[in-house]
Amino acid sequence: MPGNAIPVVEITHVSRHGFWLLLDGEELLVSFTDFPWFRQATIEQLLHLERPTPAHLHWPQLDIDLSVESIRDPSAFPLVANVHQSVREARS
Repeated sequence: MPGNAIPVVEITHVSRHGFWLLLDGEELLVSFTDFPWFRQATIEQLLHLERPTPAHLHWPQLDIDLSVESIRDPSAFPLVANVHQSVREARS
């Protein structure tokens, strides 16, 4: 890769379970179970993805920022938005 160019990231597949990212030849699953913020996103919102640094991904239309490491190992990052709790409270 020439100079300090940041590799491009690409979404390769979307399913009801999540979506797959291709990063530097590595394919990673972004599971809707681990990352519930993406569950209601449109394809357009998912595809509008930026990679400001090699270790950071940003979805500007969704206002979501993730470290690449959190996608590789979600269990190492236990602080997850309490989306499910918020939904239950809204229904009450």
